[in-house]
Amino acid sequence: MLSKRIIACLDVRNGQVVKGVNFEGLRSAGDPAELARRYNREGIDELVVLDITATIEQRRALADTIRAVARELFIPLAVGGGIRTEADAAAAVEAGADKVSLNTAALSQPALITTLARRYGSQAVVVAIDAKRADDRSPDRGPHDRLPRVGPDRGPHDRGSDHFAVYARSGQSPAGRDAVEWACEAEDRGAGEILLTSIDRDGTKIGFDCAMTAAVSQAVSIPVIASGGAGSLADFVDVFTTGRADAALAASIFHYAETSVRSLKQHLQQRGIPVRL
Repeated sequence: MLSKRIIACLDVRNGQVVKGVNFEGLRSAGDPAELARRYNREGIDELVVLDITATIEQRRALADTIRAVARELFIPLAVGGGIRTEADAAAAVEAGADKVSLNTAALSQPALITTLARRYGSQAVVVAIDAKRADDRSPDRGPHDRLPRVGPDRGPHDRGSDHFAVYARSGQSPAGRDAVEWACEAEDRGAGEILLTSIDRDGTKIGFDCAMTAAVSQAVSIPVIASGGAGSLADFVDVFTTGRADAALAASIFHYAETSVRSLKQHLQQRGIPVRL
């Protein structure tokens, strides 16, 4: 079995790491380069830097921040936010990114996924999906949405009561897509990974949305990174077992030193979950 990855996320605004709840109420969490240095030393497997206002402000991710973070790392670095074109992706890679993460641009220009996969390889293209739970009557449902069912006896494409609505522009705009359907299309177009964030759980520390993660993980053959809700060591066990995630991403639990990367990995190993120590 492949080792499960632990990924730290730096949400950056105006050159500083910030964190909020449900994508709102942002507060400062430190300097990106300093946090990157700490995580690299503590044994994090990968780092994701998301320039959370770049898309809204219609600009590229801040190259200076990417370069400062990349200088501190000997692990893979993924960068997202404001990557709307092939040139934007090239600028991020030139600044030090090993992977680029597409969110809003992938929804509006799905062909960009294929373009970047052909240029850099699928392993360098992450499609980020921000989603929240919705029912059949939700106005966020699009005409092509499928309703995934979750459970051991039900396939990922079966119709059922669980629906996960995709949002764009840092969670501000409903995209009219279902998370499972969109993840499948992203894989078909060349994405190498899915970064799946539960808006409902973001910053709440009440645990990952394992049902949503499992629905997407069962539907695609590429790795799924679970994000949103990490608050305890047990939450990571749950998302790697019940949620079937290949990797788990967290921010607050690491930024504010509520647990160490090593303690988390030892906890997972003791419970039979393979990790790199």
